[in-house]
Formats: sequence, structure tokens, C-alpha cells
Amino acid sequence: MSTKKITSVAVAVGLGLGALSACGSGDGSDEADSKTVTLVSHDSFNVSKDVLKDFEKRSGYRVKVLKDGDAGAAVNKAILSKDNPQGDVFFGVDNTLLSRALDHGLFQSYEAKGSGAIRPEFRVDEAGHRVTPVDSGDICVNYDKKYFADKRLAPPKSFADLTRPAYKNLLVTENASTSSPGLGFLLGTAAEYGDDGWQGYWKKLKANGVKVVDGWEQAYNEEFSGSAGGRKAGGERPLVVSYASSPPVEVLYGKPRPKHAPTGVATGTCFRQVEYAGLLANAGNTKGGKALLDFLVGKEFQEDMPLNMFVNPVREGTKLPELFTEHGARVDKPATMDPKKIADNREPWIKSWTSLVLK
Repeated sequence: MSTKKITSVAVAVGLGLGALSACGSGDGSDEADSKTVTLVSHDSFNVSKDVLKDFEKRSGYRVKVLKDGDAGAAVNKAILSKDNPQGDVFFGVDNTLLSRALDHGLFQSYEAKGSGAIRPEFRVDEAGHRVTPVDSGDICVNYDKKYFADKRLAPPKSFADLTRPAYKNLLVTENASTSSPGLGFLLGTAAEYGDDGWQGYWKKLKANGVKVVDGWEQAYNEEFSGSAGGRKAGGERPLVVSYASSPPVEVLYGKPRPKHAPTGVATGTCFRQVEYAGLLANAGNTKGGKALLDFLVGKEFQEDMPLNMFVNPVREGTKLPELFTEHGARVDKPATMDPKKIADNREPWIKSWTSLVLK
């Protein structure tokens, strides 16, 4: 659940081109004697130590994980350094940014072993096999149960509810130009209200006191009153754009562990997010990278994900942990959008949203 910076220009300015100098081999050749394979990812990548050690033992490769900041920033850095990449496999490009990565030639073709078990609705680029679906999740408004119980106010259920006077000054969301959850929420409203209606909706949200911050970490762990981090930081907003799987996080890491999640999910505000991994175009260790991609869609890793990254597996028949299913929200009809439509409209919509909401 990491924030994702969207604009490559901002990345280049903020980090400096020197920070983008690569650590990989850069010549596209295999390091046949290399026993290390490097996974470049956003900060939210996580895997159980025993699961990773099992892969290393079976494959003979040592895995180096390079967490490269917020996912959107990591994607843009990978594009800028694609001729001399920092690693062999990139994980964490999602459906809101996929076209950017593909258009810039970030990945080379590889059909991962076991990809036939991936559920059909998550498959993309089946002709080119440049990316492999790894997980899915739903970006949704979360609410602080205690706040609404204390106020004897029903929590919102839909996008339309968020514009009602009863919820004035209660919602915090992420900047659509600097955060993937923020962008996903924008796309959800565009899917709900159409090309001609979403701007009018955001005018109502703005008038109703929506607060915009740069990224998920600030929104959820500082501004949101329902999270452990938010309560500690004095967060005052009982509504936040987060994920349908956020409530199990509050249970798993609660001290003491609560019997029930202190947060809920407005399931009528959700947008479906899918994350992909791919073999980098100029990977130094392509054999190791292919083995790593096979691992990411394998049964062991897919079953390990839910309580490590709090996302849903994409592999058919993967068993979900009870804690994840008991406390996470089930979203039967999330908003979705064709990747081509996202590609065609993402930049102009972000520009319009920025002008409308932030100025």
C-alpha cells in the first residue's frame, strides 16, 4: 500500500539525474556466473523470510530486494535508467501506469511458468508477455468506526454520499498527481460519473471540505483518526482513501490485537488495482530474473502475500488466510477502467484535476 509518484519530471527534478545512475550491468548480457538476482520494487514489497529462503535454496540464486521509494517514483526512475537498470526484475507497476512502462520499453518478453494459473480477468499483453500479473487490490474509502458510532452517524457507502453535508470536512485523500491511491480514486470517480461528470463531482467534494495530501502514508498514518498511526499522530479525519484490505492490517498489528477491526470500508467507492512484474529490458541476470518471476506467480508466494502486502493473489485456487477474509472487505463490483482509456486520459485528467482541486 505504498504511494506512487506519477510525474517523471517531478522525479527527475526532485532526485537529480545523478541519483538515477544505474547499478546494473547495462549491456543486456547474462552474467552466467552470477548467483544474485535483484528485484526492484516499491517500499511495500514484503515476503516471509522462510518463503524467500526456500526459493533461494531451490533456485540457487540469492535475492537482493531494492526498495526504491514510492511505487510511481520507482516506475519513473526505472524508465529513466532502463538502458542501465538497477536490477533484473521490476515489481509494482500497476494498471494506472502500465501503459507508460510498456510504451517506454521497460520490459522484455517472458512468459512466466505457472502464468496459465493466473485468473483470466487479470491477464494483459498476452501477445507480448512483457508483464506478469502478481496481485490485485481495491482502492476504497475507509472509515473510523468509533467516530461514526460516537456521532450516531451512518458511515458513507458511495461516492455520492461523500458530497453530503453530513460528511463535510471529514475526508482526506491523496494527490492524484503524486499517489497511486489518489489516482485510483480519481479514476473511480471518472468511471462512476463519466468523462463529462467527474469534474462536477470533484467540485462538490472540494466544496464539502475534502483535504488533499501528497501520499498514502501521510493520509492514512497521520491524518486518519481510525488507524493506529493516525490516532498516535492526532489525526482528525475519520474518512480516508486507502484499501479494502486495510482493516486486517489494523487487527494484525494492533497492540493488543483487537477482536474486530476498528476501521470499515465504503465498498461503493472502490477502484480495482492490479500490480505487475516484468523482466527488465537490459537485465544483467536474465536467467535469475526469469526464475524470480516464476516464483512470484507460484503457489507459495501467492499464498504468502495477503498478510505481508495485504493484497489479493491472482492465481486460481489460492487459499486466503482467515484473518484476511474475516476483517478485509469483499468488493463485488469495484469500478474498473480499460487500460487504453487510462492511457489516453491519465495525463489530461490529472492536469484538469490539479487545476480544479488544488488551485
